[in-house]
Amino acid sequence: MVVGIAALAAASVITGVGYLVLADRTHLRYDSQAALRRALPGNAAAELRARGIALNGALRCRDIPGWSERRLRVSCHGVTADRKPVQVIGTGDHATRQHYFTILVDGRPLLQNSTCLGDDCRRATGR
Repeated sequence: MVVGIAALAAASVITGVGYLVLADRTHLRYDSQAALRRALPGNAAAELRARGIALNGALRCRDIPGWSERRLRVSCHGVTADRKPVQVIGTGDHATRQHYFTILVDGRPLLQNSTCLGDDCRRATGR
């Protein structure tokens, strides 16, 4: 009986440690405002290209007022080859460890609240 209790206790400890290790691996892909601001234009352009939409030039990005070290917020603007306005919004939240991305083309949502964007989606899914 003592061996059974010891084995159960050891299994509980191993399960708890395993959970903490795996939960700790879930982190923000872009852990700072600057990292999100640097990555967003390229990934958004790749997402648009993958959907058959060409840009007239590079996206220009800036911080959204109210961002903090814990709540990342970036907005990018540009124009498609056929002169439609493009807006990209990228967010990250350290508390939930989640990113969300939205792309509007001509004021209409092309992508809403996606957890990945462009090349990051292909890396995450192995495509």
